[in-house]
Amino acid sequence: MSIIQLSYRGELLAGVDEVGRGPLAGDVVTAAVILNPKNPVAGLADSKKLSASRRSQLAAEISKKALSWCIARASVAEIDEYNILRATMMAMVRAVDGLTLKPEHVAVDGNRIPDWGYVAESVVGGDDKIPAISAASILAKVCRDAEMCQAEQLFPGYGFASHKGYGTSAHREAIALLGPCKIHRKSFEPVKSILAARHHALT
Repeated sequence: MSIIQLSYRGELLAGVDEVGRGPLAGDVVTAAVILNPKNPVAGLADSKKLSASRRSQLAAEISKKALSWCIARASVAEIDEYNILRATMMAMVRAVDGLTLKPEHVAVDGNRIPDWGYVAESVVGGDDKIPAISAASILAKVCRDAEMCQAEQLFPGYGFASHKGYGTSAHREAIALLGPCKIHRKSFEPVKSILAARHHALT
């Protein structure tokens, strides 16, 4: 991990990250984590660079060692109603608001910060530079991946356990064949067009 220095030097730093902005299905999931400097977690990194088993191991360690952590989300309905960017910001606010300790400073992965009352800064590539953001990315991804595996059982045929809702060719073919299910984002293409074509065929 290429550690960078933030303007904040205290201990109550909350790292925030999201998982699931791009998929065609499922909630966007966020996490906020305040790590304990006196009880560090070794091996933190961008969740996408870790194996599933390593992410699960680290998630368990983070949940035990962190001073506070919270996982939150914005639903598919909220994504369709407000758009994915606004829904993501809403989910980030919920994650930080859900912490049992109020952070003195918040570091958010990316280049946007929600409209909130916290002192905060955005860090592009923060999930591989700021340990607290890395921890948040791991918790969010482990949570969302587990939920998509559960979706495989509830909505068989789409392959959610393998692609986690992302728009792979196999997933797009399944949507075209089976039609969208209740966890597909109706405002995302090609789901939107497929729904419109099916509606047109019935009228």
